[in-house]
Amino acid sequence: MLNNEVERYVALRRALGSKLQGLARSLHLYARFAAERGDTLIRTATAEAWAALGTSSHARYLRLRQVARFARFVHADDPAHEVPSLLLRRSPYLRPLPYIYTPDEIGRLLAATGRLRRAYPLRRAVYQTLLGLIAATGRRLSEALNLRLDDVLSEGVLHIGTAKFGKSRLVPLHPTVRDALDRYLALRRRLATTHDHVFVSARNRRISSCMAEYTFRRILKLAQVGTPGRARPPRIHDLRHTFATRALESCPGERRAVARHFVALSTYLGHVDIRQTYWYLEATPDLMTDIASAGEALVDGGGR
Repeated sequence: MLNNEVERYVALRRALGSKLQGLARSLHLYARFAAERGDTLIRTATAEAWAALGTSSHARYLRLRQVARFARFVHADDPAHEVPSLLLRRSPYLRPLPYIYTPDEIGRLLAATGRLRRAYPLRRAVYQTLLGLIAATGRRLSEALNLRLDDVLSEGVLHIGTAKFGKSRLVPLHPTVRDALDRYLALRRRLATTHDHVFVSARNRRISSCMAEYTFRRILKLAQVGTPGRARPPRIHDLRHTFATRALESCPGERRAVARHFVALSTYLGHVDIRQTYWYLEATPDLMTDIASAGEALVDGGGR
């Protein structure tokens, strides 16, 4: 019974543009759990019991939230379905602060790629260009690894066709980035392979995210980048955070200019919700200090 409702709910969400692979699997697991308890309708007690099987407090919250949203959907057709309350169950998850690289650290990372072992002839150039592209454009690692030769368009523009949320977009490149990418592509096109990913492994195939992360940890050690004793070492994804932070730090102070800057940055980063871009304000103490100082000056000046 509930499996049919899950299919209907997932089909509607997908028709609206969501992929929902993880959500569909999770709700089907809940439906099976409910069926084993003899439920044909959503019951709060069953939903809470299923959520309690999560491996962490955050996972338990997410499980219950998934069922609650699904319950609101089916409750609209049949009020006999109970809708679990989330009012007293806030997620304890705190997004970890990113590591913001200094310009010197980024330079050392790129230089360290030249000391990687030559596991294959293109390896050093691959990682120097990959890290440089992410640092200079704020691309997600998956977006960079998914780039194909045809995605590098004329006039220094990238086509991002496999973005996180399934939406494609065009990303203009700074001339220095375009020149660096062109130099790499001149080497890349010498490979005698029909595989068309821009960044390739020793087998001339797409580099896996795991391999990229593994190699990056080696580069970190070679470059001696990172704060000793930090709970979490710097990541490739922190290059994206650094790009966004530096972009916001250069944001003009005039209110309308700030609004335009935020919208442009949000679009460039591929955020589907501008609130994802706002997070970079609170994630970076220097930005928060600048905001507080600007606010105090505004109050002291009696402005609006």
